Amino acid sequence: MADETERDQERDHDYDGIREYNNPLPRWWLLSFFSTVVFTFAYWGYYHVLNLGMFPDQALVHQNQMTAELKAAAAGHVDNAQLISMSQDPDIVAAGKIVFFQACVACHGDRGQGGIGPNLTDRYWMHGSSPMEIRHIISHGVVEKGMTAWKSVLSEQKINELVAFILTLKNTAIPGKAPQGVLDHEKP
Repeated sequence: MADETERDQERDHDYDGIREYNNPLPRWWLLSFFSTVVFTFAYWGYYHVLNLGMFPDQALVHQNQMTAELKAAAAGHVDNAQLISMSQDPDIVAAGKIVFFQACVACHGDRGQGGIGPNLTDRYWMHGSSPMEIRHIISHGVVEKGMTAWKSVLSEQKINELVAFILTLKNTAIPGKAPQGVLDHEKP
């Protein structure tokens, strides 16, 4: 701390009647100021000269891309056993039912009994009845039969939920459209 005898001494400088006193800045203020200057040069060097860091908006975009890739990878790698297991989870089936009512009811009916599209409740399937075959049909569609490819509209997770719901409809034999396709020889 500055000596009290030096602190309020008047300097020899006088400008338009304004007298100047010798009042130095506190050391904590000077330390803060010089720390800010050092930080500024470090920040400038790190982000602008060496290009080592990402700005917050770039980091957010990068994080969102990584999250989307991880979700796609996690949802995309399923097999028949996982889809069958999902069809036994009531929460997943309920989510799949919502997707079914949003995307599939117009062609397959409200209970999967068929309409424009085939009956999903009988034992006859046109393009395969395994969970992965059903998933492929939903994802890629069947253009010659008028089945839309849903992979550009629905996420992988939604498609998996939809397959889980359709598996619960399979072999429930709700009266509806006449059987089409090949008899499914799996256990009912």
